[in-house]
Amino acid sequence: MPQFSYTARVIASGESVDGELSATDERAVVAELRSKGLLLTSVKIVKQQTTVKWLDRFQRVPLKERMMFTRNLGVMVGSGLTVSKALMNLSEQTKNKYFQKILDEVRQQVESGNTFSGALAAYPAVFDQLFTSMVYVGEISGNLEKILEILAIQLEKEHELTSKVKGALMYPSVVMVAMIGIGIVMLTYVLPRITSVFRDMDVTLPASTLFIMGLGDFMQNHSFLVMGGFVGIVAGTKWFAGTPHGKRIFGWLALRTPIISDIIVKVNCARFARIFSSLLKSGVAVTNALMIVSDTISNVYYKDALKEGLEEIQKGVELSTVILRYPKAFPVLVPQMLAVGEETGKTEVVLERLADFYEEEVNQVTKNLSSILEPVLMVFIGTAVGFFAVAMLQPIYSVMDNIN
Repeated sequence: MPQFSYTARVIASGESVDGELSATDERAVVAELRSKGLLLTSVKIVKQQTTVKWLDRFQRVPLKERMMFTRNLGVMVGSGLTVSKALMNLSEQTKNKYFQKILDEVRQQVESGNTFSGALAAYPAVFDQLFTSMVYVGEISGNLEKILEILAIQLEKEHELTSKVKGALMYPSVVMVAMIGIGIVMLTYVLPRITSVFRDMDVTLPASTLFIMGLGDFMQNHSFLVMGGFVGIVAGTKWFAGTPHGKRIFGWLALRTPIISDIIVKVNCARFARIFSSLLKSGVAVTNALMIVSDTISNVYYKDALKEGLEEIQKGVELSTVILRYPKAFPVLVPQMLAVGEETGKTEVVLERLADFYEEEVNQVTKNLSSILEPVLMVFIGTAVGFFAVAMLQPIYSVMDNIN
């Protein structure tokens, strides 16, 4: 949980007071101070000093390692160990030097008097807002062990979901990379030996042969330009995808591309239901939970729906009514089930069942994805090979006709 430094006035007397507190965001700071009879006048997040080197920022802590850390931490805290001692033990056990360094710094922060959630908030790339917010709730409720158990289950489900999608995309990715690699080798090294024969022949070459010969010559004579262009396109696309305009375009495409859109919708609905349910079960207020979920889900159209839901809830409108306006992002089952949860007061239970349903749907889709994509890839590869074969054979048949 981020640590905020604030200046406020006592509403009753007008006296100015300063202090620090942990909160999910600035709005939570305002609400917390107002409940204490204080009126906020200024606030800023406290910058925490870390000794993690700049180059370490490029390193990552795998989701599986964070999942195991959370599970083990919950067990140790439940066994009676202090958070500080548990962090020391887990730091000694991990083989990831970067993660070990972070855990050591978090332990030092806790031992110096900082809250556990506040220390974790200094590393948003490793412990996101969802993680720190749930830990914060566990601290203030005195039920950290239970919250860590819920959080571990959330991370396990996230890991399963991610692994299934990555596994399903592995086969087509390998095939495409292999095909591109073979194509480059053919055009750069094999093709020039074949086309050198055609250049010496006194025949009119077909347009397809001239196209392939020109492409091969260009790649052979400008190999660095081709490689640089490829790297530039990949880097440029990645940069553009991170801009607000790019996120909106790629998000729109993701929800409308055949086959992909089905996976995207089910994965995001599963994540929304699972995360929202976990936060509500942990005791996070609905408005704060929605804010955290909207920051956690990457697709901009889901963010739009949840942020609108946050605004409408404060006006008394049900969340199910709001997301019903986004049929491309949320299938009709989601608002219907959510409405049942809102009517019965068991929203977190209904969302958990909804998450189980969509996770099973993702499991079924990813199992069938390879069988769906295999014929498409075969047609694509066959077309490319066929075009290349025809382009190379046409001049040979023309020479044979001239001899006859």
